[in-house]
Amino acid sequence: MKQIETLEFDELLKGDKPVVCDFFATWCAPCRMLAPVMDEVSEKYGDKAEFVKVDIDKNPELAARFGIMSIPLVAVFKNGEEAAKAVGYMSKSEADEFVKENI
Repeated sequence: MKQIETLEFDELLKGDKPVVCDFFATWCAPCRMLAPVMDEVSEKYGDKAEFVKVDIDKNPELAARFGIMSIPLVAVFKNGEEAAKAVGYMSKSEADEFVKENI
């Protein structure tokens, strides 16, 4: 998954595809555990949605804009709006189900 900054994120939200974003921090152990899971899920659904990750420490304005208080947080955006979110570590099957249901 590609790590992006605020400007790229805002541009992606204007696109036609849903955006699945993994909000994380480098110091967060559950975030590090979730990263390979989301990489696998992004390979499976990459033709149906854009998959990106955002470091909330480097992009605090995005964390504030979406009221992110706990990480990891995976959010699905459709038509520029948050459509679904899941907080905390997910197994591959849980992440797969969450993405499949929400994109």
